Amino acid sequence: MAELKTRYLGLEMKNPLVASASTLSKKLTNIKKMEDAGIASVVLYSLFEEEITHESLALDYFLSRGTESFAEALTYFPDFNNYNIGPEKYLGLISKAKESVQIPIIASLNGISSGGWIEYAKLIEQAGADALELNLYYVSTDLDVAGVELEKAYVELVRNIRGEIKIPIAVKLSPFFTSFSSIAAELVGVGANGLVLFNRFYQPDINIENMRVEPTLELSTSSDLLLPLRWTAILYKKVNADLALTSGVHSGEDIVKSLLAGASVVMSASELVKNGIDRAMSMLQELSNWMDIHEYESVDSLRGILSQQSVAQPAAFERANYMKALTLFDNSF
Repeated sequence: MAELKTRYLGLEMKNPLVASASTLSKKLTNIKKMEDAGIASVVLYSLFEEEITHESLALDYFLSRGTESFAEALTYFPDFNNYNIGPEKYLGLISKAKESVQIPIIASLNGISSGGWIEYAKLIEQAGADALELNLYYVSTDLDVAGVELEKAYVELVRNIRGEIKIPIAVKLSPFFTSFSSIAAELVGVGANGLVLFNRFYQPDINIENMRVEPTLELSTSSDLLLPLRWTAILYKKVNADLALTSGVHSGEDIVKSLLAGASVVMSASELVKNGIDRAMSMLQELSNWMDIHEYESVDSLRGILSQQSVAQPAAFERANYMKALTLFDNSF
């Protein structure tokens, strides 16, 4: 039987399947169920910067800059008294989870400014979290904020938090950078121990009957795996950090592909939300069966085999693959 053990952020994992941040982890009972289902680690539901600053209404400079009415801008955020579980309860959840399960517990902070983040990063560490995931989810709409300015803010955020805590830090990123390889290397250079590829931007919809902009949430599918798969393969061994692949992980086959590209772990939420936490058991069994059939003794033995640096044609991950893909349709018309 194949050995599924791996390491991520310096932490021992019994297998490469991690539950990514989702509403499932708001309940301690669900975290226990995840451990029982074989999941190797849980990333807790994100604590949002807006929650940290809610009492003083002091949102970060980048979030408030360019809004004509600050008070009006705040109405676009949910009522945090009813939305999430709150900063203090979040810290309590970390402590209770660490007392209740044996698997690593990774906390998650969502925002871009350093202020409140440093304070809560320290409190999260004190609460017993094994690692911290910084979810850099921000949509820049200000015409006066250049991309390089925002990237510097990201780098400084990671640098500042790294200087204040000792637990491992992973940075969850979007793919929307002019030079993703460069920003990835910069973040690792200032202290990121891992990179999580990728967070998903949830797009608002327009209700033409109520004439309102409404939030929407669609679960991922396996087709969403392609983008993080590509960048995992490109970055493998090029940055001195662990790579976690997320978005589009729905089966044992998806886990295999992620490992072949170079992922240390894979993260899944949509599949667990859609089909239940116990689905993790069958996903891991699918992984194990594939490894046995193809005679791979361990996760380490297959990791990175199909990364960019290992394949016979590295250009398959670059522009050449775009041109080749288009030729597949030449005979269809």
